[in-house]
Amino acid sequence: MTTAQPTMPAAFIGHGNPMNALERNRYTEAWRALGQAVPKPRAILVISAHWYTNATAVTAMPRPRTIHDFYGFPQDLFDVEYPAPGDPEVAEMVSDVVKPTWCGHDLDSWGIDHGTWSVLVHTFPDASIPVLQLSLNAFKDFEHHYELGRKLAPLREQGVLIIGSGNIVHNLHAIDFAKADTGYDWAHRFDDAAREVLQDNPSDVLRLDGHPDFANSVPTPDHYLPLLYIAGLAQESPLDLLVDGHAAGSISMAAYTHGLDVNTGTFGDAPAAELPDGFPSLDSNI
Repeated sequence: MTTAQPTMPAAFIGHGNPMNALERNRYTEAWRALGQAVPKPRAILVISAHWYTNATAVTAMPRPRTIHDFYGFPQDLFDVEYPAPGDPEVAEMVSDVVKPTWCGHDLDSWGIDHGTWSVLVHTFPDASIPVLQLSLNAFKDFEHHYELGRKLAPLREQGVLIIGSGNIVHNLHAIDFAKADTGYDWAHRFDDAAREVLQDNPSDVLRLDGHPDFANSVPTPDHYLPLLYIAGLAQESPLDLLVDGHAAGSISMAAYTHGLDVNTGTFGDAPAAELPDGFPSLDSNI
């Protein structure tokens, strides 16, 4: 007799810089609390900002590799491995549920990038749950990504935890090392506008590109697009704020959940991980 899978929640995580993988702070504590509150998933599907490519694809290999897709960081970060298995059967489910959108199966070119593992080392540290990634098709508009998120919703009924990993505000050109735990006024304004939409009616998320601070906050779409998938999953059902804050002036660390009650009062006040000295921000791929 097959045991029924619990309906999985969904989450958007502001992952910040990969040094968060090595530290414990208020954000990583929130990610840890998320993992403790979630029923055990059959698999985890992550839409990461760092698989931004020219097609829609899902990782379908049985043993995805850990990808260290960044530069200018200490060796300790390159030594991190997240040896979670993949699940080709779930990859088939993903490609079926998004039809008629074509979704290819990636067998060897990608794996688990730092947008995924820097969060999961805290959320599911034993790396025992199968992990898959869904790419971001760079040639598609915001509405396409939102609709693709909506199509993924039935996977939650089949035990798949869906996580979007990016940052609502992500502007590497504007990083200010003196603003370790604060944000520019424009970053706060856009983050606040996004929060109002997400906690009221996530289906309005597509209107945020008309906000006067959108251009500063989202100079490139890669880190913003994962949010659209989670908003698409939620439709008109409000998201819950898991944790919020800013790092280096121009990076939002806000995280949201859908369909999950997490105790948000125990994360402390330690700021996000700082970037290393001499950090080459524009060449680092964070």
